[in-house]
Amino acid sequence: MEQKIIQERLQFAFILSLITVGYNTIEGIISTFFGATDDTLALFGFGVDSFAEVLSGIGITHMIWRMQRSELKQRDHFEVRALQVTGVALYILVAGLVVGAALSIFYQSEPQTTRAGVVVSVVSIATMYFLYREKMKVGKQLDSEPITSDARCTLTCFYLSFILLASSLIYVIWRIPYVDAIGSLGISWFALKEGKEAFDKAKTKRLSCDSNCC
Repeated sequence: MEQKIIQERLQFAFILSLITVGYNTIEGIISTFFGATDDTLALFGFGVDSFAEVLSGIGITHMIWRMQRSELKQRDHFEVRALQVTGVALYILVAGLVVGAALSIFYQSEPQTTRAGVVVSVVSIATMYFLYREKMKVGKQLDSEPITSDARCTLTCFYLSFILLASSLIYVIWRIPYVDAIGSLGISWFALKEGKEAFDKAKTKRLSCDSNCC
C-alpha cells in the first residue's frame, strides 16, 4: 500500500476518533442534565458513562496520532494513564448506579418522564453504528488491529444504547415501575466490564481490546 494512501486512511481514522470524543462529550452533557432534571437514573448513568468514554477516546486519539508518525508496539504513558482514570471513573459509576437503583426501588421513586432517554438513545444508536462501520472499514483497509479493536468497542456502545432505549421506551408507553432502575443496572453491568477492560489494557499496555469492551 502506498504511503500516501496509508496516511490518508490514518487521517480519516484520526478524524473518526475526534468525532467520537466530541459526540460523547455532547451526549454526556445532555444525558446528565436531563437525567438529573427528570430523575431518570438510567439516562444519568448513560451520560456519566459517555464522559468516561471521552477519557478513553482521548487515549485512542493520541494512539492514532502516534500511528501517523511511526509503527506502534505498545501504549505509551499518556494512554495508560487515560485508561486508568477511565477505569476508576467507571467503577465509581457502577457503585453509584447500584446504590441509586436500590434506593429508587426502596423509596418507590419513579422518573418524571423518560422521553429524553428515548431521543438520546435513538441518536446514539445511529451515531455509534456509523462510527463502528467507518472505523471497521478503515481498520481493515489498513490491516490495523488497534483500529478494528476500537471499532468493536464502539459496537458495544451501540448495544448499550439499546438498553437505554428499551428502559426509556417501556416506561414512556406502559409506566412500568422500577424499569428505569432495572435499566440503570443494565448500564452498570456494561460499565463494570468496561472498567475491568480499561485496567487490563493499562496493565498489559496492549493495543487491542476484545469484543466485550467499549
